[in-house]
Amino acid sequence: MSRGEVLILVLVLLSFGIGVCLYPFMPEKVAVHWNVKGEVDGYLSKFWGLFLFPLIFAGIVLLFIVIPRIDPLKKNIELFKRYYDGFVLLFSLFFLLVYVQVILWNIGVKVNLTVTLPIGIGLLFLYIGFLCDNCRRNWFIGIRTPWTLSSDRVWEKTHRLGGKLFKASGVIAMLGALIQEYALILILAPVIFTAIYTIIYSYFEYQREVKGVN
Repeated sequence: MSRGEVLILVLVLLSFGIGVCLYPFMPEKVAVHWNVKGEVDGYLSKFWGLFLFPLIFAGIVLLFIVIPRIDPLKKNIELFKRYYDGFVLLFSLFFLLVYVQVILWNIGVKVNLTVTLPIGIGLLFLYIGFLCDNCRRNWFIGIRTPWTLSSDRVWEKTHRLGGKLFKASGVIAMLGALIQEYALILILAPVIFTAIYTIIYSYFEYQREVKGVN
């Protein structure tokens, strides 16, 4: 295992350790979900409120670790593995920080999630933009359409565009921390546009390639 993967697993174990240590101090019903106004609208029992997050975290991280090992094009993944590992580490830190904020809220420290979440999600989108810049063709990571997977040229052009759009989406998402009433729109609208536009773009780029148009 790489040092990055070991560090990520340490963060997973840390999340379980936090849950065990703070279990006696948590209320019987743990707030776990907030609406767009920052108001609590979902609760779980103390056990699941503390350990559901680490269990989901562990499952996602294990999937991230397995993907580069089972991809038929894993040699291509090795070419940008450090960027991929960086994304997994950033995602893990984000997930852990969200978990800590949930715990703090339930023990009386009212962290404003409508500020921290847009910033965290925006940073993830920004990093995905850099990941797209360096991503090579594979079956699990990146903008995978029938047309990008069929052509290295279409893959590279689509990801070059996708990198710019994801970076822009990250900046827009972080504006949600300042304009909190529109935070959800600022997070979702740009990334949905990016997904749809890059799919359409890859199709037309592939058609241009088939027709021999430069």
